[in-house]
Amino acid sequence: MNHPLYITNSLTRQKEQFIPLNPPFVGIYVCGPTVYGEAHLGHARPYVTFDVLNRYLQFLGYKVRYVRNITDVGHLENDADEGEDKIAKKARLEQLEPMEIVELYTQSFHESMRLLNNRPPGIEPRASGHIIEQIEMISKIIDNGYAYESNGSVYFDVIGYSRSNDYGKLSGRIIEDLIAGAGNERRELEGQEEKRNPADFALWKKAAPEHIMRWPSPWSEGFPGWHIECSAMSRKYLGETFDIHGGGMDLLFPHHESEIAQSKGSCGQAPVRYWMHNNMITIGGQKMGKSLGNFITLRELFSGSHHLLQQAYSPMTIRFFILQAHYRSTLDFSNEGLQAAEKGLSRLMAAVELVDKLKPSSRSSVEVRSLREKACEALNDDLNTAIAISHLFEGVRIVNSVHAGTEQLEAADLEHLKATLTLFVFDVLGLQKEDKPSGEDLEGVMNLLLALRAEAKSKKDFATSDRIRDELIRLNFTIKDEKDGTVWSKM
Repeated sequence: MNHPLYITNSLTRQKEQFIPLNPPFVGIYVCGPTVYGEAHLGHARPYVTFDVLNRYLQFLGYKVRYVRNITDVGHLENDADEGEDKIAKKARLEQLEPMEIVELYTQSFHESMRLLNNRPPGIEPRASGHIIEQIEMISKIIDNGYAYESNGSVYFDVIGYSRSNDYGKLSGRIIEDLIAGAGNERRELEGQEEKRNPADFALWKKAAPEHIMRWPSPWSEGFPGWHIECSAMSRKYLGETFDIHGGGMDLLFPHHESEIAQSKGSCGQAPVRYWMHNNMITIGGQKMGKSLGNFITLRELFSGSHHLLQQAYSPMTIRFFILQAHYRSTLDFSNEGLQAAEKGLSRLMAAVELVDKLKPSSRSSVEVRSLREKACEALNDDLNTAIAISHLFEGVRIVNSVHAGTEQLEAADLEHLKATLTLFVFDVLGLQKEDKPSGEDLEGVMNLLLALRAEAKSKKDFATSDRIRDELIRLNFTIKDEKDGTVWSKM
């Protein structure tokens, strides 16, 4: 491509030209889910975002190794060093083995990602499958003087590390504030007396007698801390330093900050050249998340079964809704926003279908060659999918104008427009056509609904009758009561 790719590096807080370590190879690591519950809308955003980055880098000609982990052990409640393992807690509540919980929600996560048309990562390591690598890394950190053992647990020495390293650089935290804050908030928590400083974080935890998920180590029978798994697995599959690490902005601190410290503490090198963070999906202005209990699962979105939903939304509507905003901006959930995305997606996909049916003219009255370059310019500018989509809608306008006869395109330009829309809609943005009910299916469903409405009217159940009518109108059906019955049409 003529224009280089620029991405915002969270480490420098600047937009930087992307130059891979070993072109044409690119290594990407994205923090995967902690599999103790259904994936929700907030989870969808990072995986859609970095799926598009993966696709676009491949379009640019890079050979991408995309690694996304599964956290199936070591993530304690409230992202702390104490409390119960999130998976173990769910297993206890459900009266299942922890690994049953892991398998159940890993499979559910994979199905949601498939429906969203996210390409699977090249490598998907599990934390429980890399205990040896984590123990080895912890041992190196201890040997280098940046961690210490206490009562069978191992903690990272934040103050010792900060004497020669910049802990807090990624998140913008000041070490003195972190120490004071940790002391005020956590001093009363169980186990804090094991730490030299309350800001220190766990690399390995000695398992309590009732703790099910445990492994032998040089320090105790226990389990790894949450942060060490990503450091160990990213190094195993991408090397000591790799190109891009992605994740949600909520992981900046403490997770990603701790990853940097662990990697530098073990080998002396910064692990990542470009840190990329997507912003949050909010609901009523508040971050959507399991810990806050204000989330809507993807399964609920696809079925319309959550009480905040006015209807069901297809996976491609959700994907399009996410891509209509820049990944670094907040995105607030609303039915109005999702319904607008649904209509916009419908217009886009209709144009993609229609362009195949257009007949070329002897000349072109409108310029289409710049559309591809403009879409690339938008994506090269920090993966701005929102602007790229706006350029694609210029293509939609042209398709509709040619179909209406107000514009003309010669054969070569028509083929170029068709190729551009196909490339960006399907290959880069990852949208896909969704199965819709056939005309025969729709006819049967409508006849059933109208029969139920007629039955309700005959029983003078006008509330039910009116509700069926109003819901159909809201879904863009025209309902007209006539002398011989009710007729309908789709608007």
